[in-house]
Formats: sequence, structure tokens, C-alpha cells
Amino acid sequence: MSPVTQLQGKLADRSAVIGIIGLGYVGLPVSLRFAEVGFKVIGFDIDESKIEQLNDGRSYIRHFSDEQIRQAIEKGFEATTDFSKAGEADALLICVPTPLKEHREPDLSFVTNTVESLLPHLRAGQVVSLESTTYPGTTEEELRPRIESTGLTVGEEIFLVYSPEREDPGNTQFGIRSIPKVVGGTTEACLEVGTALYETITAQVVPVSSTRVAELAKLLENIHRAVNIGLVNEMKIVADKMGIDIYEVIDASATKPFGFVPYYPGPGLGGHCIPIDPFYLTWKAREYGINTRFIELAGEVNSAMPEWVVGKIAEALNTAGKAIRGSKVLVLGVAYKPNVDDPRESPSIEIMQKLKDRGAEVAYSDPYIPVFPPMRKYQFDLQSVELTPESIQGFDCVLISTNHDAFDYELIAEHSTAIVDARGVYRKKQAHIFPA
Repeated sequence: MSPVTQLQGKLADRSAVIGIIGLGYVGLPVSLRFAEVGFKVIGFDIDESKIEQLNDGRSYIRHFSDEQIRQAIEKGFEATTDFSKAGEADALLICVPTPLKEHREPDLSFVTNTVESLLPHLRAGQVVSLESTTYPGTTEEELRPRIESTGLTVGEEIFLVYSPEREDPGNTQFGIRSIPKVVGGTTEACLEVGTALYETITAQVVPVSSTRVAELAKLLENIHRAVNIGLVNEMKIVADKMGIDIYEVIDASATKPFGFVPYYPGPGLGGHCIPIDPFYLTWKAREYGINTRFIELAGEVNSAMPEWVVGKIAEALNTAGKAIRGSKVLVLGVAYKPNVDDPRESPSIEIMQKLKDRGAEVAYSDPYIPVFPPMRKYQFDLQSVELTPESIQGFDCVLISTNHDAFDYELIAEHSTAIVDARGVYRKKQAHIFPA
């Protein structure tokens, strides 16, 4: 029996062991899904606190319950920092971060360090899948040579695929089961194995001709969003100068049944994908002598939005005869999007820093982030403010930066001196509410 057929058989009858490296917002849901359909799953992470919580049946991501973790454990899920257990896995899925360096260059250190850690434990009959977002060529140029340095031949003894994650944290409408999975293989045999792997957890696998196609497809998805958000953010500025409600404009345009998809403005881009991924392509494109002006222009517009919001806060304070310096500003929501507990790359935090630099006394309220987390770039010794009539009245200005459903917007409107609304929560015009 060939290695391809043997591995396909183990995947089909659920006897294969699945290893997930990186148990964050991508790796944890993938782990839970494989456990749900009957696989033994080993989750790997270097964060010992995460491992301890998971093995105790506790979740550290809001939209996954403790009960879901416990059910996975009952089905054989275990979490570990011991990478030697990778040899027990028939499939190894790499779900680690791919951030940017200081000058917007790709930082593949998490990926390459992970692969280096796996090399001593790789064996014939395994499939390795990279799910982290990256530039076209990464799987072939960075992973394949490292794997083949072990003496294993990719496509014959061991199999290598790229299948980009499509997680949307907090989205209750779409999950791993229903979101089609794009898969590209290093060889035809790799694609066969990769397809067999992902067919077990999702309703539709979309095979493509190469890992490079799959890598670029993921970037296109996120660039599409970044560019359209940049467009609508620029339109917001134009509409504001003209005294036009941008949300009314979007609603009107969205009635067209073809050729228009509504995107909504905000205080900037956040999360670990949309603000970062486009620059993986701009960096790689330079290797081919291409300047991706359109992508970079959208990045400039989106990066300027926190400063725009700060300007709107200054205008709101000025109407009461106050300056930013010395004023108390409450930022509502430090997560990067509504109803999640993930603050990575959140524009709210950049706005907080800009306000602090201008002398404001800054506080925040976020029901999902009770204590401001340690971050490399920003440091705030703060806890989430409970929203009461008295606490709200104590601030000169309230900024709606992340529109969590949990906020009581009627309470906020009733007791705020001034509100800067960067999310279009308040559609009815009120004297103390300033759109941003």
C-alpha cells in the first residue's frame, strides 16, 4: 500500500492523530473541530499557561466555552509544550502568527522556528500543512527545503500542503464546518492527501493547482477587504466635509442588487490579518519589480484613521470650551472588532496612546477585556470601567471605538457630556453626539 493510500485510509476511518501547532484564535478552533469529528488531537503551544488552562478544561477565548474544551478532552484532545510528541501525529497543522517587522517586512520567525522544532520528529507517512497567512512561495521556499533536509522526500514519503485559515472570530453564521477550505499541494500526491485531511472537517474543499495559488488567494481575500475599507474610510472623510451622513449613503447604495457590496467605515483597521497581510504581498512583489501602489494607498488611508478620530475628539471637546490636554476621555471597546476579546492591532489602543501623548486622562471600558493586556508596543496600567450613570458622567468625552452588543447605548447617550461615534451606532442626530 502506498504512503498516500495508507494516510488517506487513516484519515477516512479517523484513526489518524492530528497535531495542531499554535493554539490561538486559529489553532484552537481547528483543534476542537478535529476532535468533534472523532480524531485524537494533540495541541502544541509554547505558552505554558494556555496548556495548563486547556488541560484543566478551561477556555481562554471568549467565543469557546469551557464545556467545548471539556468535550474535546473527553474525545482525546490533549495540549502540550512537548514537541517530541509531534512524531505521534499523522498530520501536523501549523497555525502560528505571521506578523510584520518594524518596517513592514514579513516576520516568518514563528513559522520557521516551528518547522525547525518539528524536524527531529518528522517521519514518513505524515502530512504537514501550513495555515498561517504568508506570501506566495513560502511553502516551497521555506518549508520544503527544511523538511527535505531530514532525508524525507516531499510528495513520496512525507506530504506538504498550504491551506489558509479562514477564521472569523465571533461569527456565529460561518465556522470551520461551513467555510470552504482552499488547499494547495506541493505535488499532486500532496494535494490528494491534503484534500483527504480537510474533507473530514469541512463541507467543501477547494483544491488549487499549487501552494502559491493558495497563498495568493488568501492574500487577495484580505487585500479585498483592506482596500474596500480604505475606500469607505476615505468616502467618510469626504462625506463629513460635505455634511452628508455616510451611513445613509451606504444604505442607499446597498439597495442596488448587483455590483455593490457594502463596507462600513471605522476608526482604523485591527486584528491580526487585515492590517498586516496586504504588506506580505507588497514586500514579495518588490522581488518582481512591482510597486503595489493601490494596496499601499489603502494602507495609508486606514493607518490615518486613528489620527482622524483624535481630531474629532478635539472638535467635540472644543464645543464645550475644553482642550484634549487635561480632559478625561473614555474609550469604549479595545477589542479590534465587536463581540470578541482580541485586542491585537486594535485602532482603539493607538487612539488611546495618541490621546495620552496629548495630555488626556484616558480610560477604557470593554466587557471582554477586564484588564488591559501586556503588549509590546503599548503599556496602560488600566482596568475596564464599569458603565454606570455616575461613571459615564465623570468623563468629558466618550469614544465609541468598538461597538460591542453588550454596551447599553441608551444609557451611554443619556449620561454622556459628549460622544464621538466612530462606528455609526447613533443614527439619530443629537447635539452632543459627533460622528467620526
